[in-house]
Amino acid sequence: MTEATITEGLRQRLAQVEARSDELDTLLSQPEVLADSRQLQQLGREQIQITPIVQKGRTLAAVERQIEDEQSLLDEPDPELRALAEAEVRDLQVRREGLVGELIELLQPRHPNDERDVILEIRAGTGGDEAALFAGDLLRMYLRYAEGRRWKCEILASSESDLGGYREVIVEIAGQGAYSRLKFESGVHRVQRVPVTEASGRIHTSTATVAVLPRADEVDVEIGEEDLRIDVYRSTGHGGQSVNTTDSAVRITHLPSGLVVTCQDEKSQLKNRIRAMEVLRARLFALKQQEMHEERAALRQSQVGTGERSEKIRTYNFRENRVTDHRVDITLHSLDRIIEGQLDPIIEPLVLASRALA
Repeated sequence: MTEATITEGLRQRLAQVEARSDELDTLLSQPEVLADSRQLQQLGREQIQITPIVQKGRTLAAVERQIEDEQSLLDEPDPELRALAEAEVRDLQVRREGLVGELIELLQPRHPNDERDVILEIRAGTGGDEAALFAGDLLRMYLRYAEGRRWKCEILASSESDLGGYREVIVEIAGQGAYSRLKFESGVHRVQRVPVTEASGRIHTSTATVAVLPRADEVDVEIGEEDLRIDVYRSTGHGGQSVNTTDSAVRITHLPSGLVVTCQDEKSQLKNRIRAMEVLRARLFALKQQEMHEERAALRQSQVGTGERSEKIRTYNFRENRVTDHRVDITLHSLDRIIEGQLDPIIEPLVLASRALA
């Protein structure tokens, strides 16, 4: 495919996006749309996705106009003026190529959930206390990665182990593109290292599971009160003065699906209920998406999937400072940096591979 063909196709796509942007501006000002929370949210998400494309396209158009203006000076008889124009044209062409590349990237097909926030669930697997410690390491890794991208994080529920790790922890991560990056983390993560509990220095293998769910809004999943059984009880474990003194812990059972969510981290029963409902809504939304899109099942069985929990997706070997992602067969000897939240070198190959399959 020649550069001219790419440029023409790009122009046509940009024209379509700009027309859709104008259409969205009109729709979002109509009273009937403003009164429909579901439609308003859907159109708002679409506008957030295409606004960067429109802005980048307008910048490209401005640069191309500048190139035309400078090219008109290339026939100037003054050699100094002509040399300045040639240098300016070269710089503008480099900038133009960069903008074209960025636009091609922005126009890649995206999953409809890519811009959603995330409910991330980490659970200790096989390995006892060491698995719980590893779950804590994974949580710290994701929190640091989110911090680097200026995403907001909030722990919704947790169950700590005696040694300081987690048997289970659920965290909400909010920020632009959170699901688009973290969706590849779903699956079984395996660690190979000498546990702090091992006196003989032998390497043990433990696992933790990670589930990444797109955060669902109330308009995405309708939950009737008659579908819920809500139990309250006294919190156990960490939690301050209210532990074992008030019925602040909440357990919500969704009767049609059998899903159960518990939350006891907050002292307020109301706050625990709100958090539990967020997790339940995300899980139901994920089930709904799975049922609606059969291709997701195919993706889970492909080399690069969204991460079935039964899949061993990644191995972390501390003695060799090695991380291996088994879906794209990539090995990096930079575990020390990755475990500190520098995840992009391991996520980028997964992003590229998923696009190749799209």
